[in-house]
Amino acid sequence: MNLILLELNEINFEVAKHYFDDGEELPGFKKLFDNGVHSTESEHKYSNLEPWIQWPSVHTGKSYEEHGVFRLGDFINSDQEQFFEKVERAGYKVGAISPMNASNRLKNPTYFIPDPWTQTSSDDSYFSKSISKAINQAVNDNSKSKLTITTILNLCFAFIALVSPLRYFSMMKYALGCFGKPWRKALFLDMFLYEVHKKLLKKNKTNFSTLFLNAGAHIQHHYFFNSPFVKSDELQNPSWYIGHDQDPILEMLRVYDSMLLDLLDIKNSEIIIATGLSQKPYEKLKFYYRLKEHNTFLKNIGLDFIKVEPRMTRDFLISFNSLEKADLAEEKLASILVNNKHRLFDEIDNRGTDIFVVLSYPYEITEKTVITINGNDFKLKDLVTFVAIKNGEHQSKGFSYFSKNLLKYSPKNESHVSAIHKTVLDFFGINNG
Repeated sequence: MNLILLELNEINFEVAKHYFDDGEELPGFKKLFDNGVHSTESEHKYSNLEPWIQWPSVHTGKSYEEHGVFRLGDFINSDQEQFFEKVERAGYKVGAISPMNASNRLKNPTYFIPDPWTQTSSDDSYFSKSISKAINQAVNDNSKSKLTITTILNLCFAFIALVSPLRYFSMMKYALGCFGKPWRKALFLDMFLYEVHKKLLKKNKTNFSTLFLNAGAHIQHHYFFNSPFVKSDELQNPSWYIGHDQDPILEMLRVYDSMLLDLLDIKNSEIIIATGLSQKPYEKLKFYYRLKEHNTFLKNIGLDFIKVEPRMTRDFLISFNSLEKADLAEEKLASILVNNKHRLFDEIDNRGTDIFVVLSYPYEITEKTVITINGNDFKLKDLVTFVAIKNGEHQSKGFSYFSKNLLKYSPKNESHVSAIHKTVLDFFGINNG
């Protein structure tokens, strides 16, 4: 009795359908549609449409109002039980690779590699620990587009040990193609995680396994406007950002399509593929930036803090040893204006001794863009690094696929995404009470 859940984060299956209806070869996605694709719903308030909210819904079977986890990495503070623990307690082997906003509470995981943003432990194996550290650095420093020597060595060791030699040439050729095409770095990491999952799944004979892939969400957010799915003369990426003849969306779909064909061919396993939510094209140009050096910046503006943890793209969490210091920091951060007009940090969530902050300034930063700190002007361009131009935004609609023997357990069309949780439990004969 084996079940694999592929968490294909935020992928809009309608975009894939647009391509293969237009003649592109995407046999994996076409097979999903031919066998039946379900739609799911998530939260309806836009501020609650975040993958780090929706995936805990899948893992716990609870809506946002019920599980209350709002920020990436915050599930470690939740007392909600996930299906990982429930399935393991029922006597089955459980493994997970990069499940978003999930805690490792398994007693004996066959493997567990956490997502790069959640402070939870991997399993005790050498490769899981080294991969976890490597992916953490690669993802959280993604705006710098640089991997450390340690990260490269760890990935190389894991690559040799866990990736099939039959894939060496094609994957290394793809990795070398990252130069000048930054989206390929994220895709290569997903390809690598897929191969690691495939190896560990087979080696450990895992009964319930999940794999979370995020490159597609990243690519939709940053390159949606380059797809023919977006029919708009106004929504165009500037040529300095990406050439108009390039289509990272199609490239991403082709990579995932190959994975889907391979996954659907695995013997003696049932398959769930889910997106959590999905993306649609954004309605205007919005620029994303990230602080270059979080520690240095916060010290230079006079904050007295314990530590700072960078999160996804523009977000970071600052910890303090008193409520008073956190309050002073909130006031200081809120007072920083760009060109004496817009707040640099417009989203500041004071939780007591922790503050969650988003660098929310949405406009292009040039040589003339300055911020004023303690009466002194600083070029903002020297303090931040460009990440991307926002191309895609979240929508409540998601997509899911259930293999033939799961259909009797599958939720009704347009059910809340949390209903996938019950499908998993029903398959293993577990009472959710």
